[in-house]
Amino acid sequence: MASNTTNNEVRGSQQRLQTLLHHLQIQSSSNSNSNSMSTNSLQEISNSKPNKRAAVLICLFEGQDGNLRVILTQRASSLSTHAGEVALPGGKRDECDADDVQTALREAKEEIGLDPSLVTVVTLLEPFHTKYGITIIPVVGILSNKDAFSPVLDSAEVEAIFDVPLEMFLKNDNRRAEEKEWMEEKYLVHYFDYEVDNKKYVIWAITASILIRAATLLLRRPPDFLEQRPKIWGGVTENDTKILQRNHSQL
Repeated sequence: MASNTTNNEVRGSQQRLQTLLHHLQIQSSSNSNSNSMSTNSLQEISNSKPNKRAAVLICLFEGQDGNLRVILTQRASSLSTHAGEVALPGGKRDECDADDVQTALREAKEEIGLDPSLVTVVTLLEPFHTKYGITIIPVVGILSNKDAFSPVLDSAEVEAIFDVPLEMFLKNDNRRAEEKEWMEEKYLVHYFDYEVDNKKYVIWAITASILIRAATLLLRRPPDFLEQRPKIWGGVTENDTKILQRNHSQL
């Protein structure tokens, strides 16, 4: 009886995620049609191979409360750059990678042991650029069966793995911001505090910005705070403005 109950729960969860997947695919198509960056343009970006390019995986799954959660990692403290910081699974593109999707899935497999066959890729978000000349492509994917994923961490790269509610990145709770200036432009760096299993994490900078944008698009509502991300990270695009105006009118 317990086994049947578990199987029914898994099937129910998969059905809800399939519904979400269908919704996201329609939404992604709609957003692309209203944006100067079309699906074809995203594919062209994905197939290009500049010297400094990276992809990260926004891996979503349904939590026990029915809400979307996203998988995050804490980088190893031994790394030469961004040691100990929270990040999305991902990394730089290899010559052997066919596109950005393959980069994100390969890196997630290497870093946390996530089998690419468990992830259904939904869409790519608009690129984020760093002041170090790296272009980051966020790849959105759905993990339909979280129980099938048994994390295996690469200790050289990843110190810990955890997950957080996607909605967290639209709320003022546990959030603070710091004004910065670069190239005579003022912008806000957001910090989100999260605690689980008596361990505290801080999600901030470009990772937080990517997740704010993902949450805005996927949950279809604006954040409860002023975002004001820098132009180099994509700024607040025309598409963002349309989405926020449309969502605000529906509140």
